[in-house]
Amino acid sequence: MPQKKIISTEKAPKAIGPYSQGVQFGNLIFTAGQLGLDPASGELIPGGIEMETRRALENIRQVLESSGSSLQCVLKTTVFLRDMKEFSRMNGIYNEFFPDDYPARTTVEVAALPRNGAVEIDAIAYSNDN
Repeated sequence: MPQKKIISTEKAPKAIGPYSQGVQFGNLIFTAGQLGLDPASGELIPGGIEMETRRALENIRQVLESSGSSLQCVLKTTVFLRDMKEFSRMNGIYNEFFPDDYPARTTVEVAALPRNGAVEIDAIAYSNDN
């Protein structure tokens, strides 16, 4: 039976609550939702939706790589937007990180996000390391 493994890296923002940056179970990896937070300062990256999307996806990349996975192994993402009018701007940056073999994705507009962020993204990926 697979064991649950907690994923933690200094290259992504520390959890700001009672949760893990990621959890691996067997070869599946579940990341926590990532805001556009700078890992060093813990502060939201300035520059709006594009910069926050880029940083959130980079944070996901760091969590995945620390567990032996990568963005190429992402099966599904969920994107939470504070304003759906910014979808195309988020999508342009998202496409830089996932240029082909796209993961499945759900995108929803929410009333608010922690730290007044513009976007939060989580991912489900796989790892060949066990």
